Amino acid sequence: MIKVDNLSYGFPQKDLYNKISFALEDGQHCAFIGTSGSGKSTLVDIIMDPERYMYDGKLEIDPQCRIGYISQFLQVNKNNQTTVFDYIAERFLKLQAEIDKICTEMETSPEIDTLLEKYQQVLDDFEAIDGHDYVSNINKKLNLAGLYKHKDLGVSELSGGEFKLIQVIKEMLISPNLLIMDEPDVFLDFENLNALKNLINAHKGILLVITHNRYLLNHCFNKIIHLENMELQEFNGSFIEYNFTLLQRKIELQELAIADTEEIARNEYLIDRLRFIATNNSEASRGKALKARVKIQERLEANRIKEPFVAIKQPDIKLDVDMPIGGHKSHEVIQDGYEVIEIEAIEPDENDLYALRVSNYSASYDELLLENVNFEILPTDKVALIGANGTGKTTLLRDIYKNNRPEIDIHETAKVGYLSQFQGESLEESNTVAEEFFEAGFNSYSEIRAHISLYGFNEEILTHKISALSGGERNILQLAKISALKANFLLLDEPTSHLDTYSQLALEKAIADYKGAILMISHDYYTIINCMDYVLIIEDRTIRKMSIRKFRKMIYESHFDKDYLELEQKKKQVETKIELALKDTDFELAKVLSEDLEAIVSLL
Repeated sequence: MIKVDNLSYGFPQKDLYNKISFALEDGQHCAFIGTSGSGKSTLVDIIMDPERYMYDGKLEIDPQCRIGYISQFLQVNKNNQTTVFDYIAERFLKLQAEIDKICTEMETSPEIDTLLEKYQQVLDDFEAIDGHDYVSNINKKLNLAGLYKHKDLGVSELSGGEFKLIQVIKEMLISPNLLIMDEPDVFLDFENLNALKNLINAHKGILLVITHNRYLLNHCFNKIIHLENMELQEFNGSFIEYNFTLLQRKIELQELAIADTEEIARNEYLIDRLRFIATNNSEASRGKALKARVKIQERLEANRIKEPFVAIKQPDIKLDVDMPIGGHKSHEVIQDGYEVIEIEAIEPDENDLYALRVSNYSASYDELLLENVNFEILPTDKVALIGANGTGKTTLLRDIYKNNRPEIDIHETAKVGYLSQFQGESLEESNTVAEEFFEAGFNSYSEIRAHISLYGFNEEILTHKISALSGGERNILQLAKISALKANFLLLDEPTSHLDTYSQLALEKAIADYKGAILMISHDYYTIINCMDYVLIIEDRTIRKMSIRKFRKMIYESHFDKDYLELEQKKKQVETKIELALKDTDFELAKVLSEDLEAIVSLL
């Protein structure tokens, strides 16, 4: 259906692709992955509207190919009073009305031939999307997504996650040959995410889905397209198989890279010897030998093992704490004309030490969301706040951050950092990256440059507008700003949204190492079980505490089986052992372990 051949494209400030090639064919459900800012959404835009772009290479699209599209930025129109069923059926109803209109005109019009031609064209369009069975097909899709009970509701009554699923169903039912979805999973709760998985797996057409969601990646897709460092590679198989292949390749490359390094070092030693001899000997042959050896060295350096798909640098996310909650604080005192710094020790009652207390809290938005909620978070607790879309999680987090309600008590020594899922709340889109960090208290370009380099950004990005960055890049910038605060209490609203898998893993490590308190809204199952202490779950307008063990069991009983859980745990243990073996350059052990891993992957 679509073939990309040696395509190159870039912006004035950044090259995106260097002669990339891939093809999409019938039956393929393709995950499109790559680090934030690598150009995935731009490539989708080129496919959708190639006339807008000046690119090198070829893009061939079958003339009969109908392309559907789901944006990552869909939002519910609260003024839309259309029912869910009629909203999905919009295209069918329009064609049906057109057919009825033509039939009525044919009863009195003398232009029968023209009308018959028009009638046949509209009828073909109607049949191409299986219009005769549209009622049944809509009901089946709604049932598959667990939304059948909502079919007579107004679209305006849906949560954001439910509306995203409705949009997916609507696009799928008009039978595009290729359906492109740009991060359709963002902000979906786990039930809606599972419904999206079911819709993807049941779809008969070609899918191209930009996603970083590990749940979808592990349970959908039979093809992977990976864009990294201006290069692209295809893999026919599952994401689990692809990751295993990358790990095998990493073992091979690291072994070869060490051999390369040793050869380069040996050649450098010979060059130094020849240079010393040539300096003290005027024979022409000595100079020729030196030049020949330098050329060999240049060739060795040029051919040094490079692999854009396995040597991806994770951002170095740090969440440092300036002062623990209930720790020490300092203030300045002037004595006899001299400046003196006094350290005032705070020694609270250990039984009264906390980061946050919420007592009898209620919240409403059009309707009552939360009622008489009570909970406490201790100074080093890492807590996930979960619940279905639209149950008041973000409302609660914002009220805690504002700290202007008597029901909310934040410890006096708590310094709060806040990451918003609505990035415009924390980042000014008209600012450049440099301006954003100057406003955050940085004093020089060199200071900003050194800080953001830890997060994978180069110097050129300092002059880029925030509005020009990808969603993942903006979230990484939010994390970079928060880390500079050295806050001891973090409020994180969907921090993994838009982040690539490498950044997700880096964030999980940073959270695990963090010495303060965290309250995090998340629907990312992996992040929750990997680094949270417990869960606060919203149900029936109240909040109850749940252990990670019980949360994990609840998810697996609903969506997996016991064997899958055990296999996944074994897989993670073996992968960790392989990484340790690679650090010790024990390649023989790494190869043996990779065979064990292959057996586990085949079962998954």
